[in-house]
Amino acid sequence: MKRVLVLTGTPGVGKSSVARLLASRLAGVHINLSELVKSKGLDCGLDRKRETLIADTRNVSKQVGEIVAQSDGYIVVEGHFAVDVVKAEDAFLVLVLRRNPDELRKVLRKRGFKESKVLENVAAEILDICLSDAVETYGEERVCEVDVSGRTEEEVAEEIFCVVEGHKECRTGVVDWLAKLEMEGRLDEFLASF
Repeated sequence: MKRVLVLTGTPGVGKSSVARLLASRLAGVHINLSELVKSKGLDCGLDRKRETLIADTRNVSKQVGEIVAQSDGYIVVEGHFAVDVVKAEDAFLVLVLRRNPDELRKVLRKRGFKESKVLENVAAEILDICLSDAVETYGEERVCEVDVSGRTEEEVAEEIFCVVEGHKECRTGVVDWLAKLEMEGRLDEFLASF
C-alpha cells in the first residue's frame, strides 16, 4: 500500500537528515524537494534577497505526483514548501519538525545564512508558520508536531517511525515558542526587527 509522509518545518530543523533515516527505516523512497528543484530545473527564477531558487510549485507538484504514482510502499517527501506540492488526498501523515529558536538560530548561523535570513526563519518558527500551513492544507487529524530540540536525527526518526507504526500518538500543540519567549521576556530579542 502506498503511503506518502510529508516532512516539513523551517530551514534548519533537520528535515533532510531525518527524512533520509526514516525512508531507510521504512524501506521507502525519499524525495528532497530542494534537490528535486535543482536537479530537474523546476525553478522559476532566483530570489535575490534570500539567495535561493524560487520553486515552480506547479511543476514540482506534477513531478512529485509522477514519482508517487510510480512508487509503492512509503514515500517520504521533505521540504519547507512540501505543503505547497503534495496534494491533500495523497498525504497519509504530515510531520512538522520544530526546533527551539535559540538552537535554530545557532544552526542557521553555522550554515552561513545571512542574518536577515536567520531572523526571518527563526520568526517563522516562533510564529508556527509551517505548522499553520500544514493544518490548513491537510487538517489537524493528519498533522503531527515533533520537537527536535536537543535530540539527534536518529532519535527523531525513531519517534516518527513509532508514530507511523501506530505505537505513539500523533498530535499538535507540542510546542509554543511564542508563549515561552514571552514568558521569559525575550520575545523582542527575536521579533523586534519585524
